[in-house]
Amino acid sequence: MPGALTLATGVDPLPLLSAVSVDRVLDHWWVFPASILFSMVAIAAGVSGALFFSPFFLLAVGLGPAQAVGAGLMTEVFGMGNGLRSYVKQGVVDYATAKWLLVGALPAIVIGSFAAHYVPDTLLRGGFGVGLFVLGGFLLYSDSPEETEPGEREGEFLEKKNAECGTTVVNATDGERFVYPTCWRPPGVALAALGGAITGLISAGLPEIVTTQLVARCRMPPRVAVATSVFVLAIAAVAGAAVHALAATPVWYVVVWSIPGVIVGGTIGARVGKHVPSGLMERGLGVVFGIVGGIVLVTTFGV
Repeated sequence: MPGALTLATGVDPLPLLSAVSVDRVLDHWWVFPASILFSMVAIAAGVSGALFFSPFFLLAVGLGPAQAVGAGLMTEVFGMGNGLRSYVKQGVVDYATAKWLLVGALPAIVIGSFAAHYVPDTLLRGGFGVGLFVLGGFLLYSDSPEETEPGEREGEFLEKKNAECGTTVVNATDGERFVYPTCWRPPGVALAALGGAITGLISAGLPEIVTTQLVARCRMPPRVAVATSVFVLAIAAVAGAAVHALAATPVWYVVVWSIPGVIVGGTIGARVGKHVPSGLMERGLGVVFGIVGGIVLVTTFGV
């Protein structure tokens, strides 16, 4: 199968780890503690870990834009395991809504991931900087899902459409019962497609776009909205990471350190997050991402 894929695409999709120099792997040992820190902060703040890893791989490790995005998505896939397992175990994922969100997110992230390898590096790097800057502003000025009033941006039209779709009931394993209007699907599919395309290009954007909108426009309880977004991102990120791995040579000498790092950091962050106000953390990170986005733009265009 690898040989067939090599003939079809012109690249070897799954290079052996043995082909990577041991010295090169050991030279990047510092990625491991950095990954623990980034994952711990991301999980504690409830934001996408790729918001940290892609700029880190781009600026600190020195990877190309497409490689940084691919490595960020691959790292995020492994880092989401604890959170996803916890939400599924709690029984708070709205699978009916997740199914429709994936209709938009999956093809979009595949297209975005392929496009990342054909867009000129300077343009992709510039788009990456702009994306970080915009997402930083989004985190800084928008309310977190917990601070958002369900239905506050629903509007008369959406309220009418949502009312025609019936009611959704989610029963958590701890006995809590969530009852809310079933969201009209087209806006959610469109937003998921937008988030998926951006995630494929810069490895972040899907949960940041989707989660709060589920609360504000669909009256979904914050706990269910966060769990559903994580579930959608987990599946979409696997697809995006697979495309990046097939379209270019994965940077094994980096991800062999970042993957165990996020597993350790995610475990710590899940405990730390209980004691940190998510709104305060998100706003602080918004400032950081805005600054990093500005640095990427300056180093790319020299402005």
